[in-house]
Amino acid sequence: MPDRGGGPTGPRIRVGRPSRRVRTLLMTLGVLAVLGMAFTMFAGFWTDWLWYRSVKYSSVFTTTLWTKIGLFFVFGLLMALAVGFNIWLAHRLRPPLSAMSMEQQSLDRYRMGIAPYKTWLLLGITALVGLIAGASASSQWRTWLMWVNGVPFHQKDPQFHLDVSFYAFDLPWYRFLLGFGFAAAILSLIAAALTHYLYGGLRITSPGARATAAATGHLSVLLGIFVALKAVAYWLDRYGLAVKSSDFKATDNWTGLRYVDANAYLPAKTILFCIAVICALLFFATLWRRTWQLPVIGFGLMVLSAILIGGLYPAIVQKFQVQPNEQAKEAPYVQKNLKATREAYGIDDTKVTDYSGTSTTKDKTKLRDGVDDAASIRILDPNIVSPTFQQLQQIRNYYAFPNNLDVDRYSKDGKEQDTVIGLRELNLNGIPKNNWINDHFRYTHGYGVVAAKGTEVQDGQPVFTESDLPSTGDLGKYKQQIYYGEKTTTYSIVGGPQQEIDYSDDSGEKTTSYKGNSGVNLANPINRAAYAVAFNEPQILYSGAIGKGSRILYNRTPKERVEAVAPWLTIDGDAYPAVVHGRIQWIVDAYTTTNGYPYASRTTLGDTTADSLTATNTNRAVVAQQNQVNYIRNSVKATVDAYTGEVKLYQWDTADPVLKTWMKAFPGTVKPKQDISHELQAHFRYPQDLFKVQRELLSRYHVTDAQTFLTGSEVWQVPDDPTNKSGNAVPPYYLSMKMPGQTSQAFSLTTTFTPNGRDNLSAFMAVDADASTSDYGKIRILKLPTSTTVDGPKQVQSKFNSEQNIAAAIKLLKGGDSDIEYGNLLTVPLDGGLLYVEPVYVRGGGLKYPLLRKVLVTYGGNTAFEDTLGQALDKVFGAESSTTPPSDTGTNPPPTAGNPTVQQALNDAQKAFDAGQEALKKGDWQAYGQAQKDLQDALKRAEDAQSKAGRASGGGSKSSSSPGPSGSPSPSGSSDSG
Repeated sequence: MPDRGGGPTGPRIRVGRPSRRVRTLLMTLGVLAVLGMAFTMFAGFWTDWLWYRSVKYSSVFTTTLWTKIGLFFVFGLLMALAVGFNIWLAHRLRPPLSAMSMEQQSLDRYRMGIAPYKTWLLLGITALVGLIAGASASSQWRTWLMWVNGVPFHQKDPQFHLDVSFYAFDLPWYRFLLGFGFAAAILSLIAAALTHYLYGGLRITSPGARATAAATGHLSVLLGIFVALKAVAYWLDRYGLAVKSSDFKATDNWTGLRYVDANAYLPAKTILFCIAVICALLFFATLWRRTWQLPVIGFGLMVLSAILIGGLYPAIVQKFQVQPNEQAKEAPYVQKNLKATREAYGIDDTKVTDYSGTSTTKDKTKLRDGVDDAASIRILDPNIVSPTFQQLQQIRNYYAFPNNLDVDRYSKDGKEQDTVIGLRELNLNGIPKNNWINDHFRYTHGYGVVAAKGTEVQDGQPVFTESDLPSTGDLGKYKQQIYYGEKTTTYSIVGGPQQEIDYSDDSGEKTTSYKGNSGVNLANPINRAAYAVAFNEPQILYSGAIGKGSRILYNRTPKERVEAVAPWLTIDGDAYPAVVHGRIQWIVDAYTTTNGYPYASRTTLGDTTADSLTATNTNRAVVAQQNQVNYIRNSVKATVDAYTGEVKLYQWDTADPVLKTWMKAFPGTVKPKQDISHELQAHFRYPQDLFKVQRELLSRYHVTDAQTFLTGSEVWQVPDDPTNKSGNAVPPYYLSMKMPGQTSQAFSLTTTFTPNGRDNLSAFMAVDADASTSDYGKIRILKLPTSTTVDGPKQVQSKFNSEQNIAAAIKLLKGGDSDIEYGNLLTVPLDGGLLYVEPVYVRGGGLKYPLLRKVLVTYGGNTAFEDTLGQALDKVFGAESSTTPPSDTGTNPPPTAGNPTVQQALNDAQKAFDAGQEALKKGDWQAYGQAQKDLQDALKRAEDAQSKAGRASGGGSKSSSSPGPSGSPSPSGSSDSG
């Protein structure tokens, strides 16, 4: 029946029309606004395409783009068709309005109002739901690509005996399809119901039947589809139990079936599936029966069953079967979780060895000699000495070093040396004058590598193996310009008519022009306009500083570039530089992950990888911190050239099925492992974030017995960093050392464990971090006995601070406005015991950077606080090394022996300190102030005399300390040590 029309019309009101000039102006402004918005959208798309093409990863851009477009149109069209068809069908099935009730009379005005616009309204509604559905579907491009390219793991879950790829690649896609089906069914049901109501197919207050037979059949089919989808959901939920997370015992993210899941939830889901299938058939049957009585009864039965079978029954099983005998019931499922978790995180081959924690060797000289064999102890802390590098090697204010330097290995004369390394990167805050030309055209890059021996210092300062500007030293010749780095976060325009500052020396500034192929050419006016819009910088469009050959460089940090060209990888928080084949290469570790590994417990990357370094430096945090994963592999090693920005991805884990899947999705983007040169591989190391994830899991999953896991008696924890007050976990440390059972030292990554809730040591963990060795990635744990207590890091630090002589010496070092900084507390296994070494830095007085002034060492209950590592080791072991020459690799001792001037000054300093402490106890602030003044004067006299003695002897340290009259160490002068 055609829609009603007619009705009285009101008086016509004439409204004045705007003039033609105004209309033309408004139309022009409207067109310009549309064109402006269109060009803004185009600029973002076009600059992205140009960037990916410039780094030669355009296939990543196109594959991702076409996948998103395909998903958008397919699922947007499906949703639009589903909703639109049901609206059209409901309108077509509308009844004739023979008898008008009050309800229908009130709806009549709405029918009349939309009658002229029905077609447009239908198109508008379907377009809106299609756009929303398409946008939602396009975000599932990763899920689609993993499903369509998935390769098998060749490992089966222990419950359903399906390949792990089903859970990692297939199940997420099936869940998406199911969610889409639910959304389509619900939206279609709502749209159809509203249309039926508007046109009289459904009545609420009208006399007679509440729904026509046509409306009943239509809505019943839609309800049947919804219930059928619910049946599919119940069936998929059965498999979802294998990757379901819950809180259980020693872990907050337990994953997999437990006893109640296997014996209550699993059969319940099967029963509910059967009930839902029957209920769906009853709804479909209304096409012939024309009544909702049976479907409603069936639906009610399904809801009741879901409550009783799906909720109440499992609770009864848990209460009366599991809790009375939990360990026996849960043990088989815990065993499955233990096995799967250890496999998923690559810790299943971890070797756990009992370690006594105490030495039995009586020969002190042998123990002392064994230190050099056990480890090359790195006393230069890369997380503290950045200001020292900055002060001594910055050269110009527009250069800077990262807050945390890196540890690498370089060989000289056939011997490998642990090296602390940093790049002299561009610092725009230090340029003489900030303006657009200086910031983006003249000051464009950093210059040179600075490296120092990790195991040596001289006068408290690093012993540089590569230094000065241009940098020279052991690394030979290499391309020194650094256009891509961790601190290079702004864009630069290079290669055009404007010359760049290369570096400065005594003869003045040297200029250069970029010769690389990196970046995007700005010769094209469309490109310039697009970047002017994208970067919100109109000068790019018309500046005369841009001309032939000008290229714009952006996305310049190594992690940013790798993440952009491989958006399916998770990037490690610490990229580090290496000089390889005459180029500076940034090395970036990247991970493939999934949260669909059955029975493997999950972890949140941001929480697991947090430590005292990431708390103070967010640049060290892993990318995608909120990701929850239960499978991780360091499957890709990436490099970024510091000059050209070229990104290379190398396959590292050749067995990883997740990487193989992504390599199928993005063919040609990852180079085979055999393409890695030996020189490059020599600088690869075990990544810190992976190690932190593994150590967190191993704090619980080092046990392989379900009963022990359930009792929680063997739970460990990563101790807080005792060297600062951040309250965060101690970071892992790189160190060349030899674990028990190894024949020689290996570059390793180490950490300690303490028992849950206590501070004594429970275990020491190390992984072979040298990628050029066959043992790379092998995890070894030394487990200490629970019957004896061995000091943990916090206890060691507490004893350092509380020992009277050491505390007095530290107070002297803090004299005036100086401050103490504790370096990395290194732990080294030695002859059954554990050797702790901690460098102590002093910053203050006239210094802006820390100098290594003391070394703390403890072993077997003996503690030493001396000027050099060698002296401290000699004191701890009560014997001198028979192999190490007197001038050991610590801070050089001062030539003060027999110097009465220095000795008298130090005696006066001790007296002044004691007088100050006494005045402090009495509250005599005037006397305390005078004592502090006397202390500073004495320290100054000691420093002057010490410097003269050092020059007279032809070297030595002018700023180390020597024993005072009381036998406790006394500090050097404040101008060097504070």
